[in-house]
Amino acid sequence: MRRILISALMACNFLAVDAQEKEAPLDAPACLIKNIKTVSKSLNFLIMGDWGRHGEPHQRKVAEQMSNATVCTKATFNLIVGDNFYPSGVASEFDPSWKSSFEDVYKQHPLFDDWYVALGNHDYKTNPDAEVAYSKISARWHMPARYYSVIKKLKDGTTAEFFIIDTSPFQSNYYGSEDYGEHVKGVDTAAQKKWLEAGLQKSTANWKFVVGHHPLFSAGGRKEKTGDMLYSFGPLFEKYKVDAYFCGHEHHLEFDQPAGYHFVQVISGSGAEATGVSSAEFSKFAVQDYGFVAASLTAKSLLLQYINDKGEVLYTTEVKK
Repeated sequence: MRRILISALMACNFLAVDAQEKEAPLDAPACLIKNIKTVSKSLNFLIMGDWGRHGEPHQRKVAEQMSNATVCTKATFNLIVGDNFYPSGVASEFDPSWKSSFEDVYKQHPLFDDWYVALGNHDYKTNPDAEVAYSKISARWHMPARYYSVIKKLKDGTTAEFFIIDTSPFQSNYYGSEDYGEHVKGVDTAAQKKWLEAGLQKSTANWKFVVGHHPLFSAGGRKEKTGDMLYSFGPLFEKYKVDAYFCGHEHHLEFDQPAGYHFVQVISGSGAEATGVSSAEFSKFAVQDYGFVAASLTAKSLLLQYINDKGEVLYTTEVKK
């Protein structure tokens, strides 16, 4: 009997140790980004775009820092804002670029979380539906359609809905383009806007976000070409009180708070290339640098941290609910 009791006590001790190890693994990776802020009980995610350059050095450096930021903030998913494969998208779900631009670059274990992906203009040059098809091959790549929505719930019951839209067909100059014309012609933009408005109208989420490729405002080199997006979506975002629009296309990092608008805009388009910026009245931050944005969401605020490929926190801002 005594031996049985001793064995039982030893088993209980082993179970207790095992439970502790699951709560705090001895080999848990350390946070390697200095000055990054963490928020308790938050929903954490990264925003990154304009990235698929077959593993060029800055793409790999950004990937490494995304992995580090995922560890630091305990991010659980990524919002990918388009131009996923340069120079001309992918031909099919079996295109070699899937390996050279995606799988072989974002190979760190922390980055094997959910990737919710939007299409960019470069993705339109060959076969945008190939990126939809890849969702059936990859467990982390999510693009069930060219536009779709995702709902996330915080531990306190707060909900956030992300509407991922397909913006290239809304660019009027693409219809006469040799690169894009044949792929945008025939796309039913009215159906997409109807879907978005219906979704925003019936959404009961505490936070409403829209994710796309082309910006509505910009302090970058394409600032003169934002009119189509502002005309198509600005009134809709305002009418249904969208909290933020996440986008790319401009290859830099930017935070915009335009006067007279309810929503803010986050440009995170320097996942592999960084181009010049200027200034604009609505732009609170804009920098030519490689990087991404780390976001932490609670019931009352959205914390945004702009991080470069060296792991430096360049800018931090908070959007209050």
